[in-house]
Amino acid sequence: MVLLLLVDLDPQLAALGPIGGFFVLRTGVPPRGSLPTLARAYTEPRTDARKEVYTDFVTFRIQRVTESIRAPEPRIAASVAHQALAARLWSIALGAAALYGQVPDLDPRLLRWDPAGGAPDDLWLSEVRPLPVEAIGEVVLAGHLEPLAAALRARHRVAEGLLWGNAGSALAAAVRQLDRWARANGRPEAGDRARTIAAELFAHPDLSATLDPVTLRRRSCCLYYRVPGGGLCGDCCFTRPPEH
Repeated sequence: MVLLLLVDLDPQLAALGPIGGFFVLRTGVPPRGSLPTLARAYTEPRTDARKEVYTDFVTFRIQRVTESIRAPEPRIAASVAHQALAARLWSIALGAAALYGQVPDLDPRLLRWDPAGGAPDDLWLSEVRPLPVEAIGEVVLAGHLEPLAAALRARHRVAEGLLWGNAGSALAAAVRQLDRWARANGRPEAGDRARTIAAELFAHPDLSATLDPVTLRRRSCCLYYRVPGGGLCGDCCFTRPPEH
């Protein structure tokens, strides 16, 4: 892992905000009441002794996205919602790693989420606890992307390869945005760090085959082309929308 100059994580993670909306992470107690933690959201719906079903926050989010983008079927919205949340998590972790030399502990039990919010996903971290950069894969991949993928696949017909393709695409997008910001603001070393860290992350077995190493185009499709007026993403594996 690349050696970084350590800068203490400030309580508001203020350095992340200027990079862009996907990098913002608010801290403390949300002003709109008790939002669910992502740990709770990843848990499958259960029933208590009185047969009352707990709220399924993941399905609620997918319903909201379905309505927002007019998706013709829920699995398309599930893919879009997944990539959006993956992009938020990668951006926060990679941005902190590049600028602070540390990553905040994004334990799903500490991270609150508003499933009724807009885009980018509204996230609140209840406690800022620093972790070494070497923990970034464990924080994002094991802590979030694996349980999130399991939750989505339990509810919708979403291919595992598609979800990992979303994760790889989201990581590459975070690197590009961070690199653009770094160079525009006289911080090229931060962009260099981000690329180095991302290259090591892409060696992970679940991410290594998600993008073409030369063109950085995806090897799977996120299905966004099926959204009315959606078209192809910039890194799509297709050169024109397929007929379906």
